[in-house]
Amino acid sequence: MGASYYQFCPVAKTMELLDERWTLLVVRELVGGDRHFNDLRRGLPRMSPTLLSKRLQHLVAAGIAERHKSGVEVRYRLTPAGQELAPIVAALGEWGIRWIGHLGDQDLDPKILLWDMHRRVDHDALPSGRTVIQFEFPAVAASLRNWWLVLTPTEADVCDADPGFDVAVHVTADLRSMVEVWLGDLDWSDALRSGAVTIQGPPDLRRDVPAWFKLISFAAVPRLERPARPVGLPAAPLTPEELSA
Repeated sequence: MGASYYQFCPVAKTMELLDERWTLLVVRELVGGDRHFNDLRRGLPRMSPTLLSKRLQHLVAAGIAERHKSGVEVRYRLTPAGQELAPIVAALGEWGIRWIGHLGDQDLDPKILLWDMHRRVDHDALPSGRTVIQFEFPAVAASLRNWWLVLTPTEADVCDADPGFDVAVHVTADLRSMVEVWLGDLDWSDALRSGAVTIQGPPDLRRDVPAWFKLISFAAVPRLERPARPVGLPAAPLTPEELSA
């Protein structure tokens, strides 16, 4: 648990529990249901495994999460107390998308984008059988440039190496524009019209790609007039604890 504020205020007591760096983001990942440790890592790729383990232990000890083991399989899930944090996490996201418009280049991570997209597939809209989408972000580092989503009517997987299946459609995109589409700040149609996003493949599949994904819930939040000076602060450097973890 973080340092005490030594106040009886419930807000202060809550923040003693939740304001350590990464803690609420771990809760965010758990809000969707059971999670394996490796799934949590893929949703938080810049968090070290050691630090993630510490934060999970912290949440379990506080009664916010539970650790369930079946054979060699370990899953984490929120307790009823943790589930009550879901609308708080949602409210923070809605406030952020309404008021924090600025995204720095370091905020644009294709790994997080594709992991999020694979969780929001509309399986009912997919063709029958297996559909593979290759995403290419030409302007990013070579190691992060190509990604594959392997989709079926019941499952979705994201790969950072060629899975070896035939590619149905190939999406080439400016990473910032693709993030803006995902956040709801840019329409698919506008991104395609401008050339910021291009889709190659059979005409019927090209047309249907946007319908295969349900944008994040925050995409529907009405945008207010954001302040000229961004509310958000530059990303803080890693702490000694994070560097050593």
